[in-house]
Amino acid sequence: MNKSTKSIIQFIVLFGIGVLLVWLSFRSVWTEKEKILDSFKTADYFWVGVSILFAFLAHLLRAFRWNYLLKPAGYTVKPGNALGAVLVGYFANYGLPRMGEISRCTLITKYNGVPFEIALGTVITERIVDLLILIIIFFMTLFAQFSQLKELTATYIYNPMMLKFKGISEHPLNFIILLSALVLFAIGLILIRKKLGGLLKGKLGNVIKGFGKGLSSVKDIDKKFQFIILSLAIWASYFYSLYVCFFAFQGTSNLGQSECLVLLLFGTFGVVFSPGGLGAYPAIITALLLYYGVEQISAFSFPWMAWTSQFILVVSLGLLSLILLPILNKAKSKHVVS
Repeated sequence: MNKSTKSIIQFIVLFGIGVLLVWLSFRSVWTEKEKILDSFKTADYFWVGVSILFAFLAHLLRAFRWNYLLKPAGYTVKPGNALGAVLVGYFANYGLPRMGEISRCTLITKYNGVPFEIALGTVITERIVDLLILIIIFFMTLFAQFSQLKELTATYIYNPMMLKFKGISEHPLNFIILLSALVLFAIGLILIRKKLGGLLKGKLGNVIKGFGKGLSSVKDIDKKFQFIILSLAIWASYFYSLYVCFFAFQGTSNLGQSECLVLLLFGTFGVVFSPGGLGAYPAIITALLLYYGVEQISAFSFPWMAWTSQFILVVSLGLLSLILLPILNKAKSKHVVS
């Protein structure tokens, strides 16, 4: 099975999960569809617009921050190219998760001559930084909403896991199958160890070295303080993009920043389960809002408004970037030649 076939299968599976979640979500409120339509009609779109501005600011800051990681490796990306590549990357993620990183790196390799493996290393470094900030958000949320997080964890994670383990203990065959799969995985790693060692030499080894160079660029950043501030500002923009959207609906307008932290934390994980968070993100946010006592109509409408507005922003600007990047870079190259 070649890579393209695997990608198509992966897309179909993930997209199918997203569609299933969308269907389940709409099915649960279908009897209230007229009230939901009314909630969208009466929503305050001024705050939706402010939310979109904060989201765009996050993308702009991410593009600007990228050069802080590329400079230690000896490369610089033009601001327009960096922003365009970031927007195209987010757009590509709606098709296939993690495809955005590949698309983003491919574009700056094409237009700025940055080796792909170095570009990918810097993007992975970004993801590590994002993960560290997400951990900080987790502890902030833990401090602000300890009892609520404890109850949520018990309801949605701990109790279901205990039921699964109970099922395994009651059916020994399931335990044997699970243990056998782990043993086979370990044996497989041992068997391919030598093959992997051979691959690490030669051309692939050089690719990995380039990847490592990009990955280690964070320790060589000249302006570390500015990099940290930019990283925090990106996530602050994500936070306020979600927070100001509370005011678009009467049912969520009384929620505060501590509740927004919980939604930001768990909503971020929702993007992993389907392309761009299709179905998964609204389902998670709806469940959390219902937990906080928000009435069903607003609990359903709010996440779909938040998700759809971001979707429109990314798709429109991503497509625009795909059109403008080759035109702008062609024009600049002609100017340089003349």
